[in-house]
Amino acid sequence: MKAKTLTRIEQIEAKIIDVPTIRGHVLAMTTMLAQSFVLVRIRFSDGSEGIGEGTSIGGLSYGVESPESIRSAILTYIAPVLADQPADNVNAAIQRMDMAVKGNNIAKAAVEMSLWDGLARRQGVPLADLFGGAVRTSIPCAWTLASGVSAKDIDEAHEMLDTKRHNIFKLKIGKRPVREDIAHVEAIAKAVGDRGQIRVDVNQAWSLHDARWGLSGLEDIGCTLAEQPVVGSDRAGMAELTAAHRIAVMADEGLSGPASAMAYACDRAADVFAVKVAQSGGLKRAREVCAMGEAAGIGLYGGTMLESGVGTAAALHLFATADRMTFGCELFGPLLFAEEILATPLRYSDFEVHLPEGPGIGVTLDEDKIARFDRDGIQGGLRAVGA
Repeated sequence: MKAKTLTRIEQIEAKIIDVPTIRGHVLAMTTMLAQSFVLVRIRFSDGSEGIGEGTSIGGLSYGVESPESIRSAILTYIAPVLADQPADNVNAAIQRMDMAVKGNNIAKAAVEMSLWDGLARRQGVPLADLFGGAVRTSIPCAWTLASGVSAKDIDEAHEMLDTKRHNIFKLKIGKRPVREDIAHVEAIAKAVGDRGQIRVDVNQAWSLHDARWGLSGLEDIGCTLAEQPVVGSDRAGMAELTAAHRIAVMADEGLSGPASAMAYACDRAADVFAVKVAQSGGLKRAREVCAMGEAAGIGLYGGTMLESGVGTAAALHLFATADRMTFGCELFGPLLFAEEILATPLRYSDFEVHLPEGPGIGVTLDEDKIARFDRDGIQGGLRAVGA
């Protein structure tokens, strides 16, 4: 019997794509007027292809990776160790990346995503099938109100409610004094009323003392969840806040994969995990974070790095396989982009985001848009593997 030809990794491409946002996105550490993500495309020896995405928020002002470092890590360090490797053995590729590159979770996640996408496409199945199969076809999706102006955020919230796009709202706070932030949240909570749910994201901006006071104030106005109120490394402070307050306390920046998730679970330092594929180091590691949260009785929330439709679709496939997504998700990234980079946009309706259909992650790029927003032009970001 003739042996089956082994499909191998042939070429890796990593391009920085810069897309303007529909409005300023105000975080505690920066204001974003555009989003830059690294689009990864892997071509395989049988002619198939897989795509993935590596995205940071606000460059180095948010975390330790930037679009420039992500692309450099992929082309300079990751591509050579994956030269001519078997395309279908994603676990082996993950091990090779981990041995060759320390940290750089987002860069690894982008490459791993491309490998999973390529494998699923070759098998003709949705990506979710590679993780056991989807148990849901849509997830409740929050929208972030981040203009920083109460009246503008209220108008935006009402528009989302009226069009049935979102009824969960997360407010970015932490840039102003705590008392001013609480007043801002209260104004929006009163305007939304029973039509929606209000949550906040502090992005680690509060001291523990401010957080004690701030969470009490948020509870009084009916806010249901506070994300990373203190620095992520302060698990003791997070554990104190989790035990002392009725409001759900969510870990985000404190999570960087399974080891940190285990530490948070052991310390009971959160009620909810904001699971991010990129921050976790890839789809496989993100699924392990989900499993730890599920085992520890910690709620799950699908977090975002404000990915385009590529990373968002991949995350949707993964979160569709989790037993319970108790707190929904915030996979709204594509809606923040001023222009769509997918040939067919993801569907947001009835207050949920819907799983795309088709093999792999289920999306196709709009190649004209990709070429237009490519920072370095058509020829940039290509590495012939093994060259």
